[in-house]
Amino acid sequence: MAETARALPRGALPRGALPRGALPRGGLPRRDAESLAVLDGAARLARPVVLARERVLEVPGSLGERLPGAALQRGSVVTVQGEPGAGATSVALAFAAAATAVGEWAGAVSLELPGSRASPGDLGAVAALEAGVDLERFAVVRRVPPARWATVVAALLDGVSLVLAEVPRYARAGDARRLVARARERGAVLVPVLGQWCGSGMQWPADAALRLRAEGGCWPGLEVGTGLLAERDVHVHVEGKAVGARSVPDRVVPDRVVPDRVVPDRVVDPPDLAPALAVAG
Repeated sequence: MAETARALPRGALPRGALPRGALPRGGLPRRDAESLAVLDGAARLARPVVLARERVLEVPGSLGERLPGAALQRGSVVTVQGEPGAGATSVALAFAAAATAVGEWAGAVSLELPGSRASPGDLGAVAALEAGVDLERFAVVRRVPPARWATVVAALLDGVSLVLAEVPRYARAGDARRLVARARERGAVLVPVLGQWCGSGMQWPADAALRLRAEGGCWPGLEVGTGLLAERDVHVHVEGKAVGARSVPDRVVPDRVVPDRVVPDRVVDPPDLAPALAVAG
């Protein structure tokens, strides 16, 4: 205890701060309420300072402008939902792009459809690359059985800064709450993606700092019957405590997104994600 006291900043413990006898001969502190309160205060003074910018993950572009502080709070849950083709996957990939752009790892959990080896979200490498994701820092665990979904997501939260997770149709509230707690404990951002595979009207069954809903947009380019569908603007609706009791009005987010495409992926798996891959089978 004496060693800890000497390591505190100058002036952190003014003379007389410790009650008489708090550190008796032998170095063992007293355990009364007054002494414990003083020692707790000393520990707080010695705690490392965490800068505000280190507690958030900045999101650039017009999508970031729709978020409080233009950033995602580390340790929080941000859900993304949308009807088929509305652009929910593209919005989620924009968050992954924000993480990898600053040199951090992002991960994704892609579900396995019952009776099929296909994945419902079609997290293709080309779509991720065109969304700005650095594929060298993006790990995708594919074809995860719904029964193992929560375990795989939890393992990824232990190893990366941001996790996109397709949510199974019958996700249990208890599993969701445990994942919220894991994200908070690890300081990671969890982005549950609720799509057509969840069923109409399904909601994330736990707390979320923000809830985003992609509502699609028009695909320009065909004009009078010629041309190509190359990009579009997506309407995004934002709700959450951080934006007040009301939801943010629907606005057009001019970030360009490309049509979802299914392509073979080559994804680099970092060594510390071995537990997630082992659980996924």
